[in-house]
Amino acid sequence: MPLLIGILLLLVLVPVIIYNNLIRKKNAVDNAFFSMDVMLKKRYDLVPQLVDTVKGYMQHERTLLESLTLLRQQVAEKHAVNDSVKLDNQLQNLLAQVQVTAENYPDLKASENFLRLQGAINETEEQLAASRRYYNAAVNDYHNAIQSFPSSLVAGLAGMGRKDYFSTAEETKAVPSVSFKS
Repeated sequence: MPLLIGILLLLVLVPVIIYNNLIRKKNAVDNAFFSMDVMLKKRYDLVPQLVDTVKGYMQHERTLLESLTLLRQQVAEKHAVNDSVKLDNQLQNLLAQVQVTAENYPDLKASENFLRLQGAINETEEQLAASRRYYNAAVNDYHNAIQSFPSSLVAGLAGMGRKDYFSTAEETKAVPSVSFKS
């Protein structure tokens, strides 16, 4: 009789322990995403300052600045993870274009406001990169848990599915072109 009770207790306790472990990993993924979302908001708040600072110097690049402003407005809306990734990559690409374009404006490069903003944006981009690495590590840990036996059985019964990784879009991997034409 004690053996039967022990086996029944084990059959109940093991799935509960596995389920709780899966919930911790799922919550770690959510926490990592929301931490990264804070960094995206910080970047989002820096964009109008950057646009205002460079607007007077970069009259010829008006479309670039308008695109940056429009994309910032789109980022402000809540999106699914995949849409957030796409918009984030587009914003990152446009910010890189502004930084490269600024090289053609010596007065802008010497502007204290621009230099301060450039530093803030660079710091934010580094923090975003760290946040993305943390998020992807949490997703990887979660995927390992939901795909490993026996936790895969519990994950399947609980409806726990895969999460999307953050990755760099192909267009942001390209080296921006820098022109020194006079």
